[in-house]
Amino acid sequence: MTDFAARRRLMVDTQIRPSDVTKFPIIEAMLSIEREKFVPDAMREAAYVGDLVDLGQGRCLLEPRTLAKMFDALNVTNTELVLDIGATYGYSTAVAARMAELVVAVEEDDAMADEAQALLMENGVDNAVVHKGPLVGGAEEHGPYDVILIQGGVEDVPAALLEQLKEGGRIACIFMDEDLGTVRIGYKSADRVSWRFEFNAGAPVLPGFAKQPVFSL
Repeated sequence: MTDFAARRRLMVDTQIRPSDVTKFPIIEAMLSIEREKFVPDAMREAAYVGDLVDLGQGRCLLEPRTLAKMFDALNVTNTELVLDIGATYGYSTAVAARMAELVVAVEEDDAMADEAQALLMENGVDNAVVHKGPLVGGAEEHGPYDVILIQGGVEDVPAALLEQLKEGGRIACIFMDEDLGTVRIGYKSADRVSWRFEFNAGAPVLPGFAKQPVFSL
């Protein structure tokens, strides 16, 4: 029988801490949340690999290092409202919920959204809700948000989503340029978002987050 608790500790000790992630709330969350429960049963053995977990249909579970470093840069506190875009089965939402006051997860795949809501309830995550709808639409009715986190690659971030970020809020995105990706943190001030490079990472571009083609005559 697989000792997932040991794998979880190994993940933190070999993937998270060596990446200069030392904030206690992040370490505690990633040690506590049982990552293997937030993937399909057939993928449980792959839950702790140091790579993306391919969930099919262009969706994935971000590698532990990437997710942890994004949380480190965002510095989520226990008074903040977090919007988690592309939550799939709810792992990132469960991790965020250990640090935030409330998390709103957005998932457009009906089966994933239903499973995420069930898994969050089963695992005692009572400060998170799952919103079904297009990822690019966010969840305006629950906002504005202190923090927005996007679980996948983007080429462009719709203005309507940035409008859901509070003044002084932060957003984390993996910007993809073909096969190259960079994580950037956006800071909202005076209704504008300025972006700062954090580290290199990659992920498939999420539905609706590709650049729209520009036609010229």
